[in-house]
Amino acid sequence: MKATAIIPVKRFGSAKQRLLAVLDRPQRAGLVKAMLADVLAAISASEGVERLIVVTGEGRAERIALAHARRTATPLEVLRDPDDRGHSEAATLGIIRALSHGARCAALLPGDCPLLERAELDPAIGRMSPGRVAVVPDRHGTGTNGLLLAPADAIGPAFGEGSMARHRDRAARAGHSVAIERLSSLALDLDTPDDLAALAAMLTERPERAPATAAAIDRLGPIARPPT
Repeated sequence: MKATAIIPVKRFGSAKQRLLAVLDRPQRAGLVKAMLADVLAAISASEGVERLIVVTGEGRAERIALAHARRTATPLEVLRDPDDRGHSEAATLGIIRALSHGARCAALLPGDCPLLERAELDPAIGRMSPGRVAVVPDRHGTGTNGLLLAPADAIGPAFGEGSMARHRDRAARAGHSVAIERLSSLALDLDTPDDLAALAAMLTERPERAPATAAAIDRLGPIARPPT
């Protein structure tokens, strides 16, 4: 079974508000752009992904996605979300579009997990079958950083605080089998200064995991690597 990957992307001005304590708006936008570039590269390299749909109301994100589409053989389209109502709503728009393409499986993936590796994503997609929902938790074990659905509209996405339990319960109530997929490369998303420091430390050791993000963090200098 192959999946249609859906990547909701907020407007850069409203994304990552909790990073404003350490990054100004241009720095924050540069980092978000770099992370999206790395995520798109990882997903389009996946053998389990047959199509990418980026849902966004951000023109800069649209340009990044369309530029990437010219460099990959995996079909990629941008679905405009001018109202920018939220992550779950954008994901739902993507699901509706995926269904119009005949998708049997949807992979709802974040644009702010630049460490994503196809070596983990492909087996997770390969474990999907009709009637299965797989929830990928964040590193705290309570949020959701990825959601794999077969069928593509198996449940309505409900991201946010406590969403891992919420998605698990929705799937169970809908009569689907539920799996918790702990993918280390999807565990760290970037929301807080502590997340930024953790990501910077990982990319100092292995910058090739997310080269665009590593370069963006290097440009930030000591802001991204507070003294311990």
